[in-house]
Amino acid sequence: MISFAICLVALVIGYFTYGKFVEKVFGPDDRVTPAIAKSDGVDFIVMPNWKVFLIQFLNIAGTGPIFGAIMGAKFGPSSYLWIVFGCIFAGAVHDFMIGMLSMRNEGASLPSIVGRYLGTKAEKAILFFSVFLLMILGSVFVYSPAEILEMFGGTTAMWVILIFLYYIIATLLPIDKLIGRIYPLFAIALLFMAVALVVVLVLKWPSIPEIWDGLGNKALTVDSSFKDQLFPCLFITIACGAISGFHATQSPLMARCLKSEKMGRPIFYGAMITEGIVALVWAAVSSYFFYGDPTPGYTMFEATKELGISTSAPKVVYLMCEDWLGVVGGILAVLGVVAAPITSGDTAFRSARLIIAESLHFEQKGIHNRLLICIPMFLACLALLFWQIGNPDGFNVVWKYFGWANQTLAVFGLWAITAYLVMNDKPYVITLVPALFMTTVCSTFLFVSHQAFGMSETVGYPLGVAVLIASYGWFHIWHSRYVKHKGK
Repeated sequence: MISFAICLVALVIGYFTYGKFVEKVFGPDDRVTPAIAKSDGVDFIVMPNWKVFLIQFLNIAGTGPIFGAIMGAKFGPSSYLWIVFGCIFAGAVHDFMIGMLSMRNEGASLPSIVGRYLGTKAEKAILFFSVFLLMILGSVFVYSPAEILEMFGGTTAMWVILIFLYYIIATLLPIDKLIGRIYPLFAIALLFMAVALVVVLVLKWPSIPEIWDGLGNKALTVDSSFKDQLFPCLFITIACGAISGFHATQSPLMARCLKSEKMGRPIFYGAMITEGIVALVWAAVSSYFFYGDPTPGYTMFEATKELGISTSAPKVVYLMCEDWLGVVGGILAVLGVVAAPITSGDTAFRSARLIIAESLHFEQKGIHNRLLICIPMFLACLALLFWQIGNPDGFNVVWKYFGWANQTLAVFGLWAITAYLVMNDKPYVITLVPALFMTTVCSTFLFVSHQAFGMSETVGYPLGVAVLIASYGWFHIWHSRYVKHKGK
């Protein structure tokens, strides 16, 4: 618990120190924001700062800081370090910069931001990649909560229909009518669950692995069949709790609702730090669950094997909340594994609608124009959804590559931010280092993960290093040419 306490304090300090430095680098001012200049009563609309923060937090959180942290905790206390350093120096910087660049570019979506700083070819690639990723996320977050809700009555198909109907309504309505009203409530509940778990952790003060006990792949000590390498798989598994490309599609949503640039740090950087805290809490809870002394979660499972319980993330959430927090905990667990993915799914579709509309220069004030984009988008998603339902392994196939695609999207976001910083004579190293690191992580994952090419480490790791060198070489050449051209 000492490592957990130190890391928790480090996240808070990171917000007030490094977060303030990053804010100074960007330099928010008093210019008119898109929420005012382009107000349309649908997507561009001023909302209270506290509400924008809670919506941003829930948009980027969902189940990410819960499920990702639970699966990441299997690697051991090294998960703490990735959450802390990843969140402060990569994820929060990424979310803040994308949100601020969106405001500076009239509320632009991620593909437009990438296109402005990396070129039209990159813009077209990210346009396709981001919409595809958002539709995968939306379809996954229909099916997975529907399966859980089936336990409380009805059929999976019934819940799929109801959730999908909600998605259609939430995607089409003005952002302040439905999302603006229910998201803050769900966000508060998610935060309450995290605070309650911290209280129980402090009261129990369990004996769990510390950072100085070793940063190796701890899962191998309890499960010899565990195949994932600590590097790079840990950095793919814990995505939303450290850095996530999905966030780059969500920050522009709230960039269109802020009345002042000076709220960027508390909204964008602050929401990511808050998510990191939630992820850290769940990493500690899960560490107790998998490795704690005297009664780790595996003991619970041994006692309930006849119920068919597995060590899946949703089961860990439910068992720990119910065991530690009672009936209220059980309700919060259902909220965490059902409401959170649903609220991520609807904003995924909303982001996809706005990205497509922006690329087509199609204004979205009228409901007719929104329908023209949403109808084909939802039909395509339904086709993917029916394939998942009809294919016994459909969910796993779709989810298998989501983590990698999510982090790859973050790579493009980081490179775009780096180019912006170079072009504006700002200290670009703050995003160059995370960009190089995540480029190496994503490429190495493709090479060595058993979920991708499955190369041996002796081959895959050198290839990852080669990508790192090539990436830096590409940046160095571009930077030299840009400086030389600018000096003429």
